[in-house]
Amino acid sequence: MNKTIKAVNGVPIPQLGFGVYKMAKGEPFERAISEAIRAGYRHFDTAKIYGNEEALGREIYKSGIPREQFFITSKVWTTDLGYLETKIAFEQTCRKLNVTYLDMYLIHFAGPHYIEAWKAMEELYIEGKIKVIGVANFEILHLENLMKHGAIPPMINQIETHPEFPQHALHDYLVQHHILHEAWGPLGQGNKKLLEHPELTAIAHHHKRSVGQIILRWHLQRNIIVIPKSSNTRRIQENRDIFDFELTDIEMDRILRLDSGTRYSISPTGYMVNPLYVKLMKLFV
Repeated sequence: MNKTIKAVNGVPIPQLGFGVYKMAKGEPFERAISEAIRAGYRHFDTAKIYGNEEALGREIYKSGIPREQFFITSKVWTTDLGYLETKIAFEQTCRKLNVTYLDMYLIHFAGPHYIEAWKAMEELYIEGKIKVIGVANFEILHLENLMKHGAIPPMINQIETHPEFPQHALHDYLVQHHILHEAWGPLGQGNKKLLEHPELTAIAHHHKRSVGQIILRWHLQRNIIVIPKSSNTRRIQENRDIFDFELTDIEMDRILRLDSGTRYSISPTGYMVNPLYVKLMKLFV
C-alpha cells in the first residue's frame, strides 16, 4: 500500500488509489470510504461531476488521520473550463473537500477552453495550491496541443485502461514524454465477460488469486497508477492485496494479447463532437 510512483516534479503518488465514480451517496458511500481508510487506502480520486466531493471530504476528516497523509485528486468539469471559471471551480472543490490544497487536479475532458483552464492550473500549481497538475481522457492530439501552448507539460493522464483496451500507443507516448499513466476503470468497470475470461481465470488459478487481483497486478507491472472502486468490504481488501506477488513476463504478454480495442465508455474524441452528451451532463452539475 506504500508503493508510490513519482511525478516528473518528484511528488510521490500512491500507485493504488480508490475511485468513487458512481458510488451511491449516503450511508453506503460513508461505509465504503470508512472501510477503505481502515484498509489502508490514502489515495482517493473524485471529481466535481461525481457529486460526492463533500461526502468524501467529510469521511477523510472524520478519520482523524492528518490531511497530509492523504493524496486527494479531483477534476475540473467541462462546463467550468476557462481561466476564471477553472479558478472558481478549484476553490469550490477545495471548500467541499474541506482542504486548503489538492494533491492532484485534472482537466476531466479536453473540452472547449481547456488551454485557458490549463493556464489557470499552472498558476495554482506555482502558488502551491496543487502538487500535481494533469489531465484525464486526453488523446495524443490533445496532449500535443496542450504542450504547444502551455508552460508546464501535463504530469499525468488518467485514461480508460484495462486488458481489452491497454492503450498501447498512448501508453508509449506518455512514457516517452514523462507523463504518468493512470487507469480509470482498471477492472473494465466490472465487465462480467472480462472477469470470467479463460486466460485471466487460468492465471488467477495458478497464483491462487482473484481475476481482479491479477488485472490490478498487471497494471502495476506496467507502471500504471490504478483507482479501482468497490463498496464491498471483501473486494476493498482484496484489491489492496496485490503487492506480495508478481506476474511473469509470459503472463504479462498473455494478458497484453487480450487487447480487442474494446472501450467500455465513450471515446474522448466522440465526446468532443457529441454536443448532446455535453448538454446532458450539464444537468448533473
